[in-house]
Amino acid sequence: MSELNTMPSSESTRQPLHTRQVTCTGYLRDDGLIDIDGYLLDTKHHDHDAHYKVIAAGTPVHQMHLRLTTDLQFVIHDVHAQTLDAPTPSCAQIAEAYKRLIGLKVGPGFKKQVAQRVGGTQGCTHLTELLGPMATTLYQSTFDLIWDAERKRAASEPGYVMPRPWVIGTCHVYHPEGEAVRNRWPDDAQTPVKVIDPTV
Repeated sequence: MSELNTMPSSESTRQPLHTRQVTCTGYLRDDGLIDIDGYLLDTKHHDHDAHYKVIAAGTPVHQMHLRLTTDLQFVIHDVHAQTLDAPTPSCAQIAEAYKRLIGLKVGPGFKKQVAQRVGGTQGCTHLTELLGPMATTLYQSTFDLIWDAERKRAASEPGYVMPRPWVIGTCHVYHPEGEAVRNRWPDDAQTPVKVIDPTV
């Protein structure tokens, strides 16, 4: 694996202040549903006075876990939120609010619906922010599963037309008229496409 720190050297001497680590992992369950586990960890490189307590350098300021359980149509079946570390004793009280996301579909309009249910004072800033990378992890985790299922259906059902891959039109590499689309999905090349962020 290549080194992550490949940015040009800064001309200034720098002192580290704060590190946020976000990790998202997708799992296929034996019941056919998908779990997306998201973890967020914030640490500071100095002791931090958080009013309720002093948080020592290198120890968690925020440590949170969020799990979305969806089907392959991206409808949310269950949600579990957990705050393991936070600056105040009240932070963990909002975890159950994330059950309000059950029934939503991850796709166009998702961010707006999340904001309506757990935005602002209805939720936790950091848990809600974690839903963004979790949503895109859901798409990445299930791409091959969905595409393999579509190929099998097309092979077994005469006349079935496979849907256009959602990734077409989402970035410069997958431009509808670009080389990658022409090579991988020649039947879909140069077809007009409405570009939609799948999680907006």
